Amino acid sequence: MKWRDYRKSDNVDDRRGMSGTGKAVLGGGGIIGIIAFLLVTFGGEQGQQIGNVIQQMQPAQQETQVQGATELTPEQKEIGDFANAVFAMTEDTWTKIFQEEGLGNYPKPEMVLFTGGVETACGSATSASGPFYCPGDNKVYMDLEFFEELKTRFGAKGGDFAIAYVIAHEVGHHVQTVLGTSAKVRQAQQNKSEEDANKLSVCQELQADFYAGLWAKYNQDRIEVGDLEEAIDAAHAVGDDAIQSKMQGHVQPEKFTHGTSAQRKKWFTKGFQTGDFKQHDTFAEEL
Repeated sequence: MKWRDYRKSDNVDDRRGMSGTGKAVLGGGGIIGIIAFLLVTFGGEQGQQIGNVIQQMQPAQQETQVQGATELTPEQKEIGDFANAVFAMTEDTWTKIFQEEGLGNYPKPEMVLFTGGVETACGSATSASGPFYCPGDNKVYMDLEFFEELKTRFGAKGGDFAIAYVIAHEVGHHVQTVLGTSAKVRQAQQNKSEEDANKLSVCQELQADFYAGLWAKYNQDRIEVGDLEEAIDAAHAVGDDAIQSKMQGHVQPEKFTHGTSAQRKKWFTKGFQTGDFKQHDTFAEEL
């Protein structure tokens, strides 16, 4: 992706390498953290809550204090610069879309880059929570090191545009919060069965995938050969069916909360191919 000449966002808080307190997985609890990561990757505003529950299930987990700051490597600095530029692209893209659609001014979120653990308005988070958006503080939280885990353990191709897709997806959850979609989903989920509530969650996640594809369309002049394939491959890797097959050996559609690999690829692709914000109604088509 062509990004080096793009402006930097003023709304990125890079906390990597800083000292701080976080929950560290000790004594062989790593696999639970990996499962947690997979279950809540791209989990929007509900992901952190799920992550907290899973973290509480780990008896070998304890609070640890990380002493001193760690100097970032050149590679870590570069990936941070890349994430910053992508976030700036989302700001400019959604400002333009809001203007085009008569939605008023786009209230920009913030993005926090962290390593290990972080405190948020939605609670404590560790890397096991995966990327997520917290509506309590309107911030996207990213531990950039998790992408290597996705690639090495679960077969994703990786690449910079996979990271860009994730950032754009999480910003999509911010757009849903601003437009009131998230609140409507929460209200509609009340008094519904778990399966029906999950279907609404799937539609919400697929809409965030559509928004990520829409962002890619608005920035297609910066897309290089292979970029879209990286995003589509990442979408496939985090489909509910792919995750369930990998982790438990069978698929339970009634437990889906994010959509199948095919659905996630479909809606990202639709956003990119149409470039039309008005085509975002995943609820009408998927329910």
